[in-house]
Amino acid sequence: MKVGKVEKYGPEDLPAGPGLEAAKDIYVVEGRADIINLMRCGIFNTIALEGAKVPESIKKITKERNATALLDGDRGGDLIQKELLQVTNVKFVGRAPRGKEIEECNCKEINEAIEGKIAVSELKEGVNKPQPVPTTPAPKKITPPTPPMPERQKISVPEAVSQAAKALVGTLEAVLLNEKLELIEHLPVSQLAEKLQQVNDVNTIVFDGIITQRIVDIAADKSIKRIVASRISEAVKPALNVELITFQNAIPPT
Repeated sequence: MKVGKVEKYGPEDLPAGPGLEAAKDIYVVEGRADIINLMRCGIFNTIALEGAKVPESIKKITKERNATALLDGDRGGDLIQKELLQVTNVKFVGRAPRGKEIEECNCKEINEAIEGKIAVSELKEGVNKPQPVPTTPAPKKITPPTPPMPERQKISVPEAVSQAAKALVGTLEAVLLNEKLELIEHLPVSQLAEKLQQVNDVNTIVFDGIITQRIVDIAADKSIKRIVASRISEAVKPALNVELITFQNAIPPT
């Protein structure tokens, strides 16, 4: 594939892919090397921040286009994500596998980051809203057939699940456990949805992220019994056979 030439955009001369000007949907990345790597994968509608501070051109273009941020899976990516959520109109965020940078990802990993992107509206729930959940009602049925349980109520989970939750805080990673609560898989959250469709005999999912409707639907289809994560999206409609629990509310057995 002919990669093309990195162009410049805006008064800051930001690195940009040759397809940026004509695209309604764009990708915001961290640096010039990321743009070159994405072009190798056939993605040309890109623009780079080139630094930790968000340039005015990025703020402007994210108001005009449907923008997805594709960020490194490291601490630097965490900090840039936080900044983008505060000062831009980026709609989605996708992340490289934990510990990897977008510039070194292969095309499969790039596509997985795009496929696993999370809406900024859901990310901001975790950033802006304190625990326990705000005054809007929690889902009426989380653990049927028992009565509806408010999210702020503590829920007893097996010791192995409680320890997994503690270990995953702040990592953007996930673990899959079988019925005996033995480890099946340890993976980045960005790959979780795809992996769940490939594996069987999963009893419990524990991950540092937000439980979305897509994850719940896959879990219900796979007969997964329990999902434990940092937050539950308020848009989620709980499945009858899947227990949804947040890190804050999961406690080990007494």
